[in-house]
Amino acid sequence: MTYVSLILIGFVIGLFVLSTGGGGAALYIGVLTTFFHLSAPVAAATSLFTAFPSLCVGAYGHYRTGNIRFKIGNKMLLSAIPATIVGALVSRYIPMKIYTWIVAIILTVLGIQILYSRFFSNKKADAKTVHANLKTALFGILAGLMVGIAGLSGGGPVIAGLLVMNLDMIRAAATSSYILVGTTGVGLLFHLSTGNIDWKIGVCLMIGAIVGGLVAPKMLAKIDPVKFDNYVKPFIGVLLVVMGLHMVI
Repeated sequence: MTYVSLILIGFVIGLFVLSTGGGGAALYIGVLTTFFHLSAPVAAATSLFTAFPSLCVGAYGHYRTGNIRFKIGNKMLLSAIPATIVGALVSRYIPMKIYTWIVAIILTVLGIQILYSRFFSNKKADAKTVHANLKTALFGILAGLMVGIAGLSGGGPVIAGLLVMNLDMIRAAATSSYILVGTTGVGLLFHLSTGNIDWKIGVCLMIGAIVGGLVAPKMLAKIDPVKFDNYVKPFIGVLLVVMGLHMVI
């Protein structure tokens, strides 16, 4: 696959995930393992390297629009960052076969979660519950473990936790980008020490992702994110399931 193709893939993923509050690492891992046949640890480290700069760019764009809710974001970071550190410290002791299965299962579950939330979940569920803060902390812990162990950005649990805190989709996406900068940055620092990054592939994907990160906040101001999710999320859900199954079949 040419470098131009890699840049285009990075752009598309960066544009989509930063428009919907994700970090894109799951998609990057799927692409890296499915099309480039990288091992799970190398794909995990490369995905974080690719996603982090675009997250920074996207978060700054959301900051300029005033959509980030720092108070809620900081609450989730307090639980997510320690979990990221624990996950990263444990990941290096996990055997390759088990590591691959962990990543494959997470990719598959995320895909199913996206499809379920699109077609079956109750979107009008009351988020103002006594346990909202506890749920947010648990979502933060799950996101941190996903980043630390599997090299994923943890965008799914983060968005879920923010919606529990009664944020609308636009502000949830913006606040998620801020949270993911913290978790992905910490995860990247630990994975850098393993020397597992495929620099050529990672840099090309990163360039495209940064451009996508620049465009995403502006695009959110011009389109209906609900309609955008309705059309694109089912495709992403199926894609993640296929990529996860491909790793172990």
